[in-house]
Amino acid sequence: MKMENILIEKQENIAIITINRPEKLNALNKVTIQELHEGFKSLSTDSSVKAIIITGSGEKAFVAGADISEFAHFSEEEGEKLAAKGQELLFDFVENLSTPVIAAVNGFALGGGLELAMACHFRVASDNVKMGLPEVTLGVIPGYGGTQRLGQLVGKGRAMEMIMTAGMIDAEMAKNYGLVNHVVPQGELLDLAKGIASKIARNSSTAISKAIQAINANFKDGVNGYAVEIENFGACFGTEDFKEGTTAFLEKRKASFK
Repeated sequence: MKMENILIEKQENIAIITINRPEKLNALNKVTIQELHEGFKSLSTDSSVKAIIITGSGEKAFVAGADISEFAHFSEEEGEKLAAKGQELLFDFVENLSTPVIAAVNGFALGGGLELAMACHFRVASDNVKMGLPEVTLGVIPGYGGTQRLGQLVGKGRAMEMIMTAGMIDAEMAKNYGLVNHVVPQGELLDLAKGIASKIARNSSTAISKAIQAINANFKDGVNGYAVEIENFGACFGTEDFKEGTTAFLEKRKASFK
């Protein structure tokens, strides 16, 4: 599939996806969502890729929201289908990806942009970041998982306030809320993300994928996260990575994971 709105670059065992619609502040439209799905899907099956970073092109925005012109005249049924399809193709897909995904959030992350960042496994931000879910100003609510993930990350009360006021928070407040892990000047953002990704890449990809499943299980209705952890812990014992990791430890050398 030829990509019109995203760029994919590989640097050793790290992949960088850049949403490349700077003239639209990298707003998400149907084409971009589909391309992101295809990009993530391809990278997740590439055994050489140990971590994925997603960011936005330019200095103004990670993703400034969804492309409102595409759905301004939708019916109730069309709106529901839009949310369901978007969550399936991109937001839930990223959250459950076995390869770690780091959002390097630069500039505005609003609406669908913040929802995409929250779907990633964790977030780092530049100091010019502005984050928010302004959907209620349009007479609608967040539809790509925002009402669920924001509360999980910052707590119910803060999520209620952010969504109902449609207000934006800056990078330091996002860090204080636990919405982002680190804040650095914009020029240092990608280097920070790459540094974290490199640390991840040195570890067992098999174990990391099991850890992602176990952590996510705690936030799923009707799923016992402890039970998933026990099952995945046991499953690790049957892997080559476990044999290599434990052998390397006993032999007092660094593990070399395949």
